[in-house]
Amino acid sequence: MLMLVKLFLTFAYIGAFSFGGGYSMLPMFQRELVEKKGWLTGNEMTDLFSIGQCLPGAIAVNTAVFAGHKQKKTAGSIAAAFGVAFPSVVFILIIAAFFTNFAEYPLVQKAFSGLRICVGVFILNTIVKLWKNAITDKLAIVIFAAVFIISFLTSVPVAVLVVAAGAAGLAISALLRKRFPQGGAK
Repeated sequence: MLMLVKLFLTFAYIGAFSFGGGYSMLPMFQRELVEKKGWLTGNEMTDLFSIGQCLPGAIAVNTAVFAGHKQKKTAGSIAAAFGVAFPSVVFILIIAAFFTNFAEYPLVQKAFSGLRICVGVFILNTIVKLWKNAITDKLAIVIFAAVFIISFLTSVPVAVLVVAAGAAGLAISALLRKRFPQGGAK
């Protein structure tokens, strides 16, 4: 029971103090779940976030469900999901009650402008951390370049790109193993 409370409180903390959606939450997920708590490894965090991104729903909730499941199965998934969503629900209710009255004030608009810059920094930080865990060899660089170009030039859905990148990784790895059975190509 104590672990379920820890899961709820940890994810509620993440949900309460990370702004800008799933991508901007990744640094907090990384810090809390990998660095502080040790509940996940860096690679597990990258994998869970990637899977969570491909599924319907909020990336943060999907990732919380997976991370909670690793700790306490179904009960952990529920505690983590409720934890990460709870602050958002409270904040949204409060903002909905007052936002329309204050949205046009220049001070509020400037505050949102500052928040957007901050979220951009968080996303850049996330990219650097994901890069370190994901780009490990020449194959990864090739897949990265291909996915980046396709995503930049087209509107192919993210889930399709993730599945295609995974399939490409499997296919190319299998071909390389067949061609270089001793693991000579990297």
